[in-house]
Formats: sequence, structure tokens, C-alpha cells
Amino acid sequence: MIVVTGAAGFIGSCLIGQLNAEGYKNIIAVDTFNRSDKKANYASKNIQEFIERTDFITWFATNASKVEFIFHIGARTDTTEKSIEIFNELNLNYSKSLWEICTSHQIPFVYASSAATYGLGELGYEDKHSTIPQLKPLNPYGDSKQSFDCWVLEQNEMPPFWAGLKFFNVYGPNEYHKGRMASVIFHTFHQIKEKGEMRLFRSHNPKYGNGEQLRDFIYVKDVVAVCLFLMAKTPSNGIYNLGSGKARTFYDLASLTFQAVGLATKIDFIDTPEDIRSTYQYFTEANMSKLVGVGYQTPFHSLEEGVSDYVKNYLLKELIY
Repeated sequence: MIVVTGAAGFIGSCLIGQLNAEGYKNIIAVDTFNRSDKKANYASKNIQEFIERTDFITWFATNASKVEFIFHIGARTDTTEKSIEIFNELNLNYSKSLWEICTSHQIPFVYASSAATYGLGELGYEDKHSTIPQLKPLNPYGDSKQSFDCWVLEQNEMPPFWAGLKFFNVYGPNEYHKGRMASVIFHTFHQIKEKGEMRLFRSHNPKYGNGEQLRDFIYVKDVVAVCLFLMAKTPSNGIYNLGSGKARTFYDLASLTFQAVGLATKIDFIDTPEDIRSTYQYFTEANMSKLVGVGYQTPFHSLEEGVSDYVKNYLLKELIY
């Protein structure tokens, strides 16, 4: 059996979709399944058993001998959430419990970290273990991911294979339920449908023009491909960046969305909300040399390719992955 936590969410449901496509049907899906707005993400998937997040640790401790691999994708991902207690419970302590069971029963373990751990990028965006303890995230969400990464690196006992994946800005199908946290592509597409234009955040940093803020955007299909590579090859244990390796502007992102729907670009700017302005990242770019160095050779989608596929094959058709 293969366990996927966060199974009803964006990345987790896409991962299950690809596992199914490659013949894996013995999937244990873990999440909170009481949200009707996420049901489409898993309704058509081939899943052996659904387990509520609150019940899973007990289930896992009892059934660990049947589990071959675990992808721990589930987490509280709202970067505007301020409750440290919530993040400690869901992102830190829960992950520690899964790690310990995987260690006791020698089960390979891949978990979701985040590029939010890099903060303002003062130390760059290289996934060296020696620099990870020095990183300074900008919000409680980033702190929770950083705390687990640091805890993992301190452990003397570990699963037979483990990898933490620092997701950069992931976009793609199955993110429709994320609201404010959905990608700019998703919001651009729907603003085009409703108003024929897109509003991007104005820059509040003199080093960057409006819309010229740079992020490393990675298509969810590439994230899933890396996860399956890690399961198949189990290369060196470690924390790995997972981005495209190429920073692009939000203006590019929005313009490509207009292009994909066949309309001229029409973009206006609004102030960045006060609650995220002081912790806003103006530049991220993953150094991908570590993942390439352990044998990952599949090219990532360019932003042009990813946006075109997402808009034309999913958003316009209202399909999930």
C-alpha cells in the first residue's frame, strides 16, 4: 500500500492521479474529507481506503507492516495563518509522529517542505543541509516547515529512504478549492472570465517594478514526476529544492494566461494586502543542482508550456487531473 496524506488537496490529488495512471491502485488516502468543495479531486480516483487525518496516526501504527511508501503532502498551508499552535500540531508534531513510525517500521518517507523556509533569500536558495538551520522564514507557516526540516536533520535514526521537498510556487489543476492561496494563473483566468482583465499586486520594493516581482513557478505535473522518481529510485537521503530553477515575473505569468485564452493582455495593479506586505517574497529561484546530481533528468515544463496546458486542458474544460 502507498499512503498519500493531503489526498483531497491540490498536490496530493494530482499525485494520486498519476499513481493511478501508472498502475498503482492500492492507495491509502489521508485527509479531512468533510469539505464538499474538494470532492471532485478524489471522487474518480482509484483509492483503496479513505482515512481521516485525525485517525491516521493510530491506523498507521497498527497497519505499518502493510505500507510500502508514504508521501506526506498534507499540511496547513495558509501563509496568512498566525496561530503557532495550529502549525505545531498539523505541520510539526504530526510530521514527527509519521517519521517515527516510518523509522520503526523502515518505510520510505517523502514529505513536503517549502520554499517559504528561505525567507527573503538572504542565504540564497541552495538546498545545502549545512545552511538550512540558518534560514529565516517570514511567517509561522514557513517557521513550521523550517522547524521540521531542522528536526529531521538532527535525527540519528531514520527511515531507509527519506526526502524533504522544498516546493516553490506550484500551480496547476486541482487547486480550485484553495481560494486566496490558489496560483496567480487560477485567479487571472477567473478574473478574465468575470472582468476581462487581471489585477496584480503593486510592488512596494523600489528594486522591482509593478508586476516584475520574480518567483520560481513550477507546474504540478513536474512535482508529481519528481515524487515518482524518488519512489522508484530512492537516491540519496536529503532535503531537495523542487522548483523549475528559473525565476519569472508575475507579469509573464498573467500575460501567458491571457495568451492561452486568446485575448490581449489587460493588467492593472492594486496594493499588496497589509497582512502579507511585510513578509512578501520579491524573488525566489530554486538551485536544482542537487536533484539533478542524484539522477533526475526529465526536463521541467517551461512557464509557457505549463500555463498553456493548465489553461487549455483543465481550466477551460473545467477538468481535474
